[in-house]
Amino acid sequence: MCRWLAYQGRPIYLDELVYEPEHSLVHQSLEARKAVTRVNADGFGLGWYTERSTPGQFHEVLPAWGDENLRSLTHHIRSHRFMAHVRSSTGTSVSRSNCHPFILDNWMFLHNGQIGGYSQVKYALERQLPEALYLQRRGSTDSELIFLLAMNNGLREDPVAAIRKTIDDIESIMAEKGVDQPFKASMCLSDGDGFWVVRYSTDKEPPTVFIRAEEENIALASEPLESDGSWCKVAPQTLTCIRGNQVVSELL
Repeated sequence: MCRWLAYQGRPIYLDELVYEPEHSLVHQSLEARKAVTRVNADGFGLGWYTERSTPGQFHEVLPAWGDENLRSLTHHIRSHRFMAHVRSSTGTSVSRSNCHPFILDNWMFLHNGQIGGYSQVKYALERQLPEALYLQRRGSTDSELIFLLAMNNGLREDPVAAIRKTIDDIESIMAEKGVDQPFKASMCLSDGDGFWVVRYSTDKEPPTVFIRAEEENIALASEPLESDGSWCKVAPQTLTCIRGNQVVSELL
């Protein structure tokens, strides 16, 4: 499965998390410790916020460890809030349009996991999208579809309610189609001012998410970037809201 990280706090250069730690995201792309797949070589992506109203992004299909553009960009881009993702495909094509994070206006989204029996439920889920949102779909992943479904369910107005409804909708259609494979999700969403982090699975064994909070600096990652004990595992079956240095979790 994929690996990701997210950060908010004092502005830092992206390579301080993407490259420099002992178990950095780029290192995880070569050797993930807490994932089913140890190598994540099906592309990568960055998304970062600045003073502008919409975030910047960079996607590439090369393995993260071999891309000099990624090394240069992360060394020179400084941001107070950003996301990064290395991809291990669960069946969809390796393309820039399938790389995370996905961005729509000021919103950014990334995901690790999968919708069980995706080929069986894809059509029914896509039919829930209005035309305007359906036409925003650029790739073929279940991850991007989850993001658009959440947008349709009111993500802009009430993120918590929208995320809950999206999970319920996916589970309902999986049940209708008789899918018994689990829906697994570790997800991070941002509107540029906060994070909403989901760790959830229908089999109650969701992909891992860890958090490190140091005053106003908060980092999230699929795996700890350091082995110094500063990272705490986010509880399973939870939705965590992060605004400033306030971190509040609730059960899903």
